This record gives sequence, C-alpha cells and structure tokens, in this order.
Amino acid sequence: MKLSTKITVSLLLGIIAGIILNLFFPSIVPGLDQYVLSPVGKIFLRGIQFIVVPIVFTSLIVGFTSIKNSEKVGRLTWRLLSLYIVTNLVALVVGMATAAILKPGNSVSDIGELSTQKAAQGQGILDWLVSIVPTNPFESFSTGNLLQIIFTAILIIVGIRLVGEKANPFVSFVKSFHEIIGKITSVVMKFSPIGVFALISSVIATQGLELVQKLVMYIVGLILAVVIMIFAYFLFLTFMKISPVRFWKSFLPAFGIAFGTSSSNAALPVAIEDAQGPFKMKKEIASFAISLGTALKRDGACIMQGFNALFIAQLFDVELTPTLIVSVMISTVIVSFSTAGVPGAGIIMMSTVLTAAGLPLEGIAIVAGVDRLTEGFRTLLNVLGNTANAAMLDKWENKEVESVN
Repeated sequence: MKLSTKITVSLLLGIIAGIILNLFFPSIVPGLDQYVLSPVGKIFLRGIQFIVVPIVFTSLIVGFTSIKNSEKVGRLTWRLLSLYIVTNLVALVVGMATAAILKPGNSVSDIGELSTQKAAQGQGILDWLVSIVPTNPFESFSTGNLLQIIFTAILIIVGIRLVGEKANPFVSFVKSFHEIIGKITSVVMKFSPIGVFALISSVIATQGLELVQKLVMYIVGLILAVVIMIFAYFLFLTFMKISPVRFWKSFLPAFGIAFGTSSSNAALPVAIEDAQGPFKMKKEIASFAISLGTALKRDGACIMQGFNALFIAQLFDVELTPTLIVSVMISTVIVSFSTAGVPGAGIIMMSTVLTAAGLPLEGIAIVAGVDRLTEGFRTLLNVLGNTANAAMLDKWENKEVESVN
C-alpha cells in the first residue's frame, strides 16, 4: 500500500475513532488522550521537527548553488514572490467574500459563554521585520526560526558565490548532509500513519460539541472558503497547463501530513520528496521554492484572518467601512508572511490584524475554542498553495526554455 493511501486511511480512521470516543466513551477520553494519543502524536511531530531545520537550510544552499547564473536566481525569486502576492490576495478576497455572504457572526448567540480563553498578543509588523535578521544564527537553528534560518542561508549563499572555488568543500559537505537528511526523512515518514491517526483522533475526541454547535456556521464558512481557494488553485494550474489531477496525486502524502498535523513545517520534507519524485519538478526549483514557501506562503492564514475579521465585525455589530476593509487587507497580507508553520500560530497573529482594523480583541477568544477543528484544512491549503506556486514557477521556467530553443 502506498504511503499516501496509508495516510488517507489513517486520517479517516482517526476521525471515526475520535467521534466514537467523544460520543460514546467521554469518560475515558482524558486518560486515553493524556497517556496514549497525545504522546504518540507529539513523538511523531518531534521527529518531523528534527529534520525540518536541516532540510530548509540544506535545500536552500543546494538549490541556489546549483543555479550558476546569478541573474536566474534573481528572476526565480522575483517570479515566486509575484505569484505569492497575487495568490495571497485571491485567498484574502475569497475569505472575506465568504464571510460577507454567509454572515456567520449574525448567527452566534451567548457570546460570553463561548470561550474563556484569553486573547494572545501577536508581534507587531515592524518588530517582525526587524526580527528576521538574527543576532545569533546558532540560536535561530536551536529555536527553529525558519525566517532567520532562511536569512542566514542567503547570507552564506552570497559568501559562497563571492569565495568561488574555495567554497567547494563546504558545498560538497552540505550536499552530502542533505542526502543524509533525505534518508532520515524516509525513515520518519514510515511512522506517519500512526502519528496522523493519534493527532486527528485526539482533536476530534477532546473538542466540546456544545461550542461546535454554537459556531457551526463559522466552521462551515471557513472550511467552504478553503475549498473554494483549492478549486481556484486548480484553475490556476489548468491555466498554466498543469494537470490538477496529477498535481493532487503527486502531493497527496504531503497534504495528508499537513491536514493531520496542522503544521506546514511538518509537511515540508514530504513536499520536497513529492516534488522531485512523483511530480518530477526540477530539483533546483523544488529545493528553493518549497523551502521558501514553507516560511512565507500562507493562503490558509489569509483566508482565516480575512474571514475572522469580518466574522468579529458582524459579531460585535461593527460597521464595515472602506477604511476597515483596506486595513484588514493590508495587515492580513503582511501577517500571512509572518505566521509560523506550527499549530495555533494563526490565532496569535490575529491580534495584529484586529488591532490594525480597530476590531475587538475579545473576538480572538471566541474563535480560539474551535480553531483546531479548521486548522487542518487551512494548513492543507498552505501546503497546497506552496507546492502549486512552485509547480507554476517550474512550468514558467520550462516555457521560457522551450521558447528560447
């Protein structure tokens, strides 16, 4: 049985097991989750996190150093960032439009009883820009700060190009280490069906049904927005003459990991393997684009922030002025680039968007209670958007080569 099939089956079984536990055996859920499901899920996530940092660092260096033409590096970066901005704006519009049409905030009652969680304060935009530059690169590696790791890798790549042939031993070492990490990834991924089952069943079993019932329109609306954006990506791929079916089948293992773990970082090693293997993307583009996209590309965050801003405005009866909408759009696009690829990061970053738009921060606590139920769908979209943009960049480059020949 293929890995993608095993992951899909484990997801379905995990959902079924979680529902059965929640409905018929609620008394054993706390103990089972504490001593079995949660530890197994955390062990799997820690195994994935073990390889994420070296994968990002070595992939960027291998990808960039394999491109001998400096002009091509600049072209790839510019084209990829252009794709990011356009697709982020589309995702944002989809999220806000879905919330505006469905009006989920108007169907919620008993606001005070929905959640007792406190709103977490996110990092300011200016502080985020400054924090990209690390003061200690080794600390960046130890804490897993992907943006700082990418910045460090870029500086090292610049140094490699300036040094020339004297850097060859270091580059050879990095390439060798990259191959070793690739083999370790294969070993870790053999346990992915068990880890995904534990994580998804834990979420379903422990979520309270009362809160879900009160926010059902919010949950359905957010998932619907994600589904619409997925179909939008299929249209983009079709326009670029890339088969959506082939794309979906090639990256299905990465999508399964993303959905089950709610972590874009966890899906990174699998996404790179899927790109170079079944999808047959150029190695230099896969290593560069997917690694960069894991740190920056967050279509799910764009949809979430735009949708949540309008939901909270409806909830607290705040008028949707042009200024508010523009503030939400600008802050959401910027925040989407700074949202970490780990579970729960989107909720923390909500405070930046709500503050920029002048919306009540109390709204964060309201949606935090069901965030985990929609997070898997948003993370799947993050990974799908990342890989789709890489695929479109690869096609873009191939077309240019064909036109020259």
